[in-house]
Amino acid sequence: MKRFHFERLLSTKVERRRFLIGAGTVTATMFATVWTHKVVAQPRFSAYPFSLGVASGDPLQDSVVLWTRLAPDPLNGGGMPQVNVPVQWQVALDENMRKVVRRGTVMAVPELAHSVHVDVGGLEPDCWYWYQFKVGKQVSPIGRTRTAPAINSWFNQLKFAFVTCQKWEDGYYSAYHRLAEEDLDLVFHLGDYIYEYGIPSTGGVRNVSLPEQFSEETKTLEQYRLRYALYKTDPDLQKAHALFPFVVTWDDHEVDNDYTNNISENNDPVEDFLNRRAAAYQAYYEHQPLRRFSLPRGSDMRLFRRLTFGNLAEFSVLDTRQYRSDHPCGDGETPRCSAAVDPSKTMLGKQQEHWLLKGLHRSQARWNILAQQVLMAELDHKIGAGEVFWNDSWDGYPIARNRILSQIATQKISNPVVITGDWHSTFVNDLKLDFKNPNSPTIATEFVTPSLTSNGDAIVYGPYYGPMIPENPHIKFFDGDRRGYFRVNLNHERWQTDLRVVETVSRADAPVYTLASFIVENGRPGIQA
Repeated sequence: MKRFHFERLLSTKVERRRFLIGAGTVTATMFATVWTHKVVAQPRFSAYPFSLGVASGDPLQDSVVLWTRLAPDPLNGGGMPQVNVPVQWQVALDENMRKVVRRGTVMAVPELAHSVHVDVGGLEPDCWYWYQFKVGKQVSPIGRTRTAPAINSWFNQLKFAFVTCQKWEDGYYSAYHRLAEEDLDLVFHLGDYIYEYGIPSTGGVRNVSLPEQFSEETKTLEQYRLRYALYKTDPDLQKAHALFPFVVTWDDHEVDNDYTNNISENNDPVEDFLNRRAAAYQAYYEHQPLRRFSLPRGSDMRLFRRLTFGNLAEFSVLDTRQYRSDHPCGDGETPRCSAAVDPSKTMLGKQQEHWLLKGLHRSQARWNILAQQVLMAELDHKIGAGEVFWNDSWDGYPIARNRILSQIATQKISNPVVITGDWHSTFVNDLKLDFKNPNSPTIATEFVTPSLTSNGDAIVYGPYYGPMIPENPHIKFFDGDRRGYFRVNLNHERWQTDLRVVETVSRADAPVYTLASFIVENGRPGIQA
């Protein structure tokens, strides 16, 4: 591994104003404790401190976020003392780190689990860069990232993948192993980066002996940190993060299964659940390449945001968990009740919905993509007469869904596409204002990516959901139980999506193949035959 050519590390007598904190900023409470810690510029580590790898994310036309976390003993609380540690970083135009264009120092602090988030500015648009961290005498792996093209500039090809649902104990990350071989510009992760459930001591499919603390469901900050550390020790996940910038959003399992706003799955006292949510949100921030505006404030964390790639594509990254109303018709599967058509019931919350619709109205991009978590198309679960819907998806919030689709239709938003995670199965859907009428106009297209590992190699959803598909003719493709990801090649004239699936998640190097491909043409919503 190539090493940095840094200037002499600073002494332990560090002036506070010379450094950024690992988050770029801190809350008032955190700031009060940060500077009570000793600063150690030449730390001694019990093992390699960059055990969780490196990552980058959220590329803009002139900046990108770089991430790492110091964790010499990742599965035992991280293994770092309660001291502040200066971490040096640099960005170069070449993979050998010789043509350095930006460098600096950021402080890794215990309050953020010694994670660092560097928002590197002053970069050139539409450019590949390489980056690396150094602390003491230790250097990180070299990562690769890129910036977006200038806003409204001509840009005619974007290649990306989107993924979801990577339950560690359900299988190896063979999909990431193969994704790392793809020619991509970036990756979208649409939620369920971790799962909160207790893990068997045998490590499930991976057959790895785990410490006892992993057997319990995650509820505390320490437990969530351990869970992220476990996932991020995987070499294929690390490789994917090191090769491509990621754009991340969460779903439910980063906190608690099927939670809605301040309501937990088991209806715990609200104050208790908000404390749990605060811990989960902080751990999420600590382990993802996010900008400083996402630093949590207690149990609140801003995650929805917008990314633009020249005049080709604009992505609205959504949060369908934090602000939604509780399930209007109750949990699980039920017939649609009168509360579901209450216009006050919301999936996104008033502020985020307004932000989304305003952004779509103003967009100048050829393609407008909603990156979000749960199935947007209607899925009637009842075979034959009557209707039954899964209330945790957009089917539980039909009026909120119609508000978005109606604006897309009436304002003639250019080429709307929805990319979705969560379901563990693959769907390709035509989105309509009237799902009951197969001849009603198609407003947008939805691609629901399969899970990376969740449900493993088991046959679970195919036999259950397969018989429902004829009841829902707007669903143009369904596959129940393969694992993999969607790969997209996008230009001004067409969107091509390839469904890439691995043969098994029982081993890390499983082969990948293209099961199906789909085309959306410019100006023609819906899948073209």
